[in-house]
Amino acid sequence: MIKNKELQKLSTNVVIENKIFIIRGQKVMIDTDLAELYEVTTGNLNLAVQRNMERFPEDLMFKLSTGEYESLILQIARSKKGRGGRRHLPYVFTEHGVAMLSSVLNSPRAIQMHIYIIRTFIKMRELLAIDKNIELKLLQFQEELHKHGEDIEHILGILKKLLDEPIKPIGHLGFRP
Repeated sequence: MIKNKELQKLSTNVVIENKIFIIRGQKVMIDTDLAELYEVTTGNLNLAVQRNMERFPEDLMFKLSTGEYESLILQIARSKKGRGGRRHLPYVFTEHGVAMLSSVLNSPRAIQMHIYIIRTFIKMRELLAIDKNIELKLLQFQEELHKHGEDIEHILGILKKLLDEPIKPIGHLGFRP
């Protein structure tokens, strides 16, 4: 039987997984989602980051381009500008950026959520490794099928030639005196 705490932990992990996106080939989380999880305003989160910019180089945090943001809005059905949405392009944080963020936001809630988020990133990395292994096996299988397909085509070509050759009349069969 699943206990209430285990159920809460499981649902928290699912919520976090749904807030991780792949942008520019990296798994990232958006500042608004992190602020929601840390129970602070997005403005306060970004203010804390701005005050500590030396801790957030481009490989830990970056601002989305307009095209990336519009694509993200379509994916997650967020409100658009002019309908109560944000006025500035959001920051996104990589796994290591989230870790650095925990040193800037030092509330008990931030520490608790940081642990959940890092565990989720680790779980996703493990799943990705399993997916890579499956992908490799599928590629090997595909190569084998391709080779077998070439062999079958070759055999069919030979059979076709044999069938296309005119049948030569056979002379008298049997014993001749």
